[in-house]
Amino acid sequence: MNVGIVSAAYVAAAVLFILSLGGLSGQESAKRAVWYGIVGMGLAIAATIFGPGMGNYLVVLVTVAIGAFLGQQVAGKVEMTEMPQLVAALHSFVGLAAVFIGYNAFIELGTVKALMAEAPSVLRGEGLQMWMHEQGITGFGEVLSHKNDTEIAILKVEVFLGVFIGAVTFTGSIIAFGKLAGKVDGKATKLPGGHMLNATAAILSVILLIMFLNGSGMWTLVLMTLLAFFIGYHLIMGIGGADMPVVVSMLNSYSGWAAAAIGFTLGNDLLIVTGALVGSSGAILSYIMCKAMNRSFISVILGGFGGTTGPAMEVEGEQVAIDAEGVAAALDDADSVVIIPGYGMAVAQAQQAVSELTKRLRDKGKNVRFAIHPVAGRLPGHMNVLLAEAKVPYDIVLEMDEINEDFPDTDVAIVIGSNDIVNPAAQEDPNSPIAGMPVLECWKAKQVFVSKRGQGTGYSGIENPLFYKENTRMFYGDAKESLNKLLTLIN
Repeated sequence: MNVGIVSAAYVAAAVLFILSLGGLSGQESAKRAVWYGIVGMGLAIAATIFGPGMGNYLVVLVTVAIGAFLGQQVAGKVEMTEMPQLVAALHSFVGLAAVFIGYNAFIELGTVKALMAEAPSVLRGEGLQMWMHEQGITGFGEVLSHKNDTEIAILKVEVFLGVFIGAVTFTGSIIAFGKLAGKVDGKATKLPGGHMLNATAAILSVILLIMFLNGSGMWTLVLMTLLAFFIGYHLIMGIGGADMPVVVSMLNSYSGWAAAAIGFTLGNDLLIVTGALVGSSGAILSYIMCKAMNRSFISVILGGFGGTTGPAMEVEGEQVAIDAEGVAAALDDADSVVIIPGYGMAVAQAQQAVSELTKRLRDKGKNVRFAIHPVAGRLPGHMNVLLAEAKVPYDIVLEMDEINEDFPDTDVAIVIGSNDIVNPAAQEDPNSPIAGMPVLECWKAKQVFVSKRGQGTGYSGIENPLFYKENTRMFYGDAKESLNKLLTLIN
């Protein structure tokens, strides 16, 4: 496959990736968009493997086959509730790949420079290139042999940045995976010194970059990698569980920029374009998430969100329980119903029961709609995917800004496994950790039913005054079992 065909394949793949990203913005076009991405990636892989400068085809093809098999096995077993953990784990692979490629590029550069120093002094131009080829220098090594001192200095900067971002992404993604999977404490945790430790590690990394460019050798790259590993670990440890949707999109952005930096190192245009698309889309999504949570985008990048100025407001009253018969009677009398899904619905795998409840209520002539908060669940768009999987009509699934003003005219609001996104403390308590965060104002509905396992505070550990309001009743129990029992009472 010659260079022209490879370039054309890369352009086609880039266009397909752009179409894929664009299509993922809507539920109706999402399935088609996924296929655009699949075809684009397949085209990119094929063009890379069979492009000029490649060798060891047996090793490459066996490795691709193993990776494809493992990917298929993992994807087939992962539940939707575990999708955020999977995304975080995949981000860590991208980061680690960037680190390995950066080290390989630097080692290859050293090998090429050593061989060129040993080359007979009479060799110049094509003769020197032929001699290098005879010594086994092909592909990326051959590209390096053509670079002058300025280009090599630029290459070193690219390697350094790629390794740094990749190392931060790697450890950060591992911690994110641990928090999402419940293997690491979800609370925000910082070592003594807080952000000063991160700042010190970053400043030392800049000093090491200067030394690296001045020929101090691989030890500077290794030391910087260790510092970057620490930064990634400490950044994400300093973020609480309630903010994990932002973390996932932020790490997505980091992985994209790591890929773009390595694309510059390898001279791979498609990797640069793809990395830029992932990096920019992740950054934009992080900004949207921050806006939805009233957070500072800069504070996200620095690995921590503000703080409280005093003790949180005490919650008075008691949680009043209701049984399935009571909920069924209220729904029978209601004309308008708004359902608010959260991560608890995903854990209980109750989306099919929710879909059936929606169908039955609509068949009875009731106006049923869904209210989706931008950061509901553990991953942006998590609830939309679950509802689409359960065949809930797209046109009744509304975003927070579209439905928030309708709650005062709503007869019944049903909250299924949500906490922070329906927490009135965001508006009423300036000392709350989520103070100022836009929330779904479901407490303004005439009646509110909260489907919840028990009286705990949930993943974020923040108390919710909604559960104690006079118009709120707690529908305790596993969401799937509770809704299935409710369905038997609604014909």
